[in-house]
Amino acid sequence: KTIFTNLPCCRLVCAQLTLDWSAMLSICLHWANQNVTHNSSLYKKPFAESFEETPLLVAVLTYMGYGILTIFGYLRDFLRHWSIEKCHVAREKEEQKDFVPLYQDFENFYTRNLYMRIRDNWNRPICSVPGAKMDLVERVSHDYNWTFEHTGKVVKDVINMGSYNYLGFAENTGACADAAIEATEKYGVGVGSTRCEIGNLDIHEELEQLVARFLGVESSMAFGMGFATNSMNIPALTGKGCLILSDELNHASLVLGARLSGSTIRVFKHNNMQSLEKLLRDAIAHGQPRTHRPWKKILIVVEGIYSMEGSIVRLPEVVALKKRYKAYLYLDEAHSIGALGPNGRGVVDYFGLDPKDVDIMMGTFTKSFGAAGGYIGGKQELIDYLRRHSHSALYATSMSPPVAQQIITSMRIIMGEDGTTLGVDRIRQLSENTTYFRRELREMGFIIYGNDDSPVVPMMLYMPAKIGAFGREMLKRNIGTVVVGFPATPIIESRARFCISAAHTREIFLFKSKNPC
Repeated sequence: KTIFTNLPCCRLVCAQLTLDWSAMLSICLHWANQNVTHNSSLYKKPFAESFEETPLLVAVLTYMGYGILTIFGYLRDFLRHWSIEKCHVAREKEEQKDFVPLYQDFENFYTRNLYMRIRDNWNRPICSVPGAKMDLVERVSHDYNWTFEHTGKVVKDVINMGSYNYLGFAENTGACADAAIEATEKYGVGVGSTRCEIGNLDIHEELEQLVARFLGVESSMAFGMGFATNSMNIPALTGKGCLILSDELNHASLVLGARLSGSTIRVFKHNNMQSLEKLLRDAIAHGQPRTHRPWKKILIVVEGIYSMEGSIVRLPEVVALKKRYKAYLYLDEAHSIGALGPNGRGVVDYFGLDPKDVDIMMGTFTKSFGAAGGYIGGKQELIDYLRRHSHSALYATSMSPPVAQQIITSMRIIMGEDGTTLGVDRIRQLSENTTYFRRELREMGFIIYGNDDSPVVPMMLYMPAKIGAFGREMLKRNIGTVVVGFPATPIIESRARFCISAAHTREIFLFKSKNPC
């Protein structure tokens, strides 16, 4: 208070506007920190991202398309109600009409009238390793995608542009596969207990020590499920009286974990440092609602690469704000660990930052390492606390030994501890493939989202009819892609999402010349 009254600008504002001290603090913090956001000096290289706004005509036509589908949906529901058209969905029995319904019929309107029309683009079963190419089980539908029938045939050598196999470690031959087989023979497939009982193996201890060394932190902890790593550990870290500041595009596991924690949640605009700083400033100036007591903790939750946008977090700016306002930072590197940085150590390595600047480093082994599970890394005190309080640690079965061995082997290859340059070569190949693929799509006239260095490449489709048509046409050309629409994306931003891998070769990318789309 004394410091602020010594500022001429503050004395003037107080005298003229008679503001209370909380508002005064908010104004002063804003003036003091207005140059923190989007400070180019925090970056060692250009940070290039593009999110082209949807053209007005395309937006209007997209809304019209959804409108027409909705009208026809109501018409089809009317025909089903009078048994003119066969209804394939579950319905309440006639004798239960006086009971409270088990579900609201309108909630399934989108599923039965829009999603069903293009359902053949999802849940396609594969029968091979999800590497650069894969084999799909052929299936057909005779009732407009309500049910599917397997023909017994296999579609061979489909180019895989949908798996998160960033470094190509999803393979059934090589050092990783051989090591996993040896671990299976030694330990078996399952552990049958939790870590705190009799499910703690030496291979788990080895894995956690290796992860800590890989990340450059004091200690780490591994979990058997990536989703649970977020949803079960955030509630152990925050609770009532704490504030979570979450990016609006954060993954569902982060959202669920924040809700389960009981903390107050406030959402800031994606990668918008002005929005984040305003929330931080207001949180410090005003404190908790009603009581105005200081928050017990303020936790900023962001991702390394946002899997639907192909965007990379502005980590240097987030760290600067976190330090300025004495908040904590939770970084989810599910998609960035292994896929970014000269050493494959994620977004922290990509920006050349100190791992100690991130309080909680979280990531998964399901992408770049070709395995399963997740981890949390940080200070020794943090990990010791989670071992005692995390539901995922106390009640979940330990990670399968061959899975742990797959992670250990692939991580050592990335770190170069296998005595080869295979890890460095794969990281470089992934970067080259990403740059080449993004450049080629732009030159072909497509609108793509995200950062130039992100291996997640969303290509905009916009209109609902294009979602199904694009997925089917690509499969006809032996290319497997992921198509995404509402409600997973905004209604006018439907897209196809390509995931680039180090296993992809230039011959695969040149496949378009033989089968033009």
